[in-house]
Amino acid sequence: MENQGVAADPQLQHFIEIESQKQRFQQLVHQMTEEKCMDKPGPKLDSKTEACFVNCVERFIDTSQFILNRLEQTQRGRGSFSETMSD
Repeated sequence: MENQGVAADPQLQHFIEIESQKQRFQQLVHQMTEEKCMDKPGPKLDSKTEACFVNCVERFIDTSQFILNRLEQTQRGRGSFSETMSD
């Protein structure tokens, strides 16, 4: 039986590279948006904590959208995995 590893399949390598990039970007987004809004969970949120959470969520959404747009631009430049699979 012939041993064909990941290195033997350029499409699989490309797919793994893209998924690795996505994972790195998600980690970056998490690091950029990580903020401690509260010390201990309680039954109610005060206005300061609520504002902090809203700010964090909005920042997370904005950062995620920016990164997705950048990934799409990069994909268009190289051709996406799905395009290469259909060839």
